[in-house]
Amino acid sequence: MKYQLAQLNIAQFRLPQEHPANADFVNNLDRVNALAESHPGFVWRFTGEGNDALDVQAFTDPLIAVNLSVWQDVYSLVDFVYRNAGHTQIMRRRKEWFDKLDVHMVLWWVEQGRIPSLEEAKIRLELLRINGPTDAAFTFKHAFAPPNGKRIDVFKDHSD
Repeated sequence: MKYQLAQLNIAQFRLPQEHPANADFVNNLDRVNALAESHPGFVWRFTGEGNDALDVQAFTDPLIAVNLSVWQDVYSLVDFVYRNAGHTQIMRRRKEWFDKLDVHMVLWWVEQGRIPSLEEAKIRLELLRINGPTDAAFTFKHAFAPPNGKRIDVFKDHSD
């Protein structure tokens, strides 16, 4: 069986998302989402009523925004997150819009072709928060291989 990488990241707005202080972030979402969708290894991303998930209240706190996606492998996602100039450019400014969260991102493996639910993603985030990195919920820094896969060291294994 083949596997793909699912990821959830959350962010807590400092001010309600409609506040003018968040306009640069909100106005760049379509552009950044298009960059993700055209990036090698991208498979799928969760959206709400529009082209993003800002209208989805996944947590009781209405200031928390979610981003859920699936990628071919961990290296594709790392390449997008850390090496795509359009993504890094906007994310360098995240402190303008978001408060720091202790656990804001989780990774896990899903069977190829299976789309994870938002509820599953929230459970994986909670597993990471409670247990730390495991093969069920991990981070880039402490990545786990897919079932029956070789060990992964994201930043040492992928140098290009």
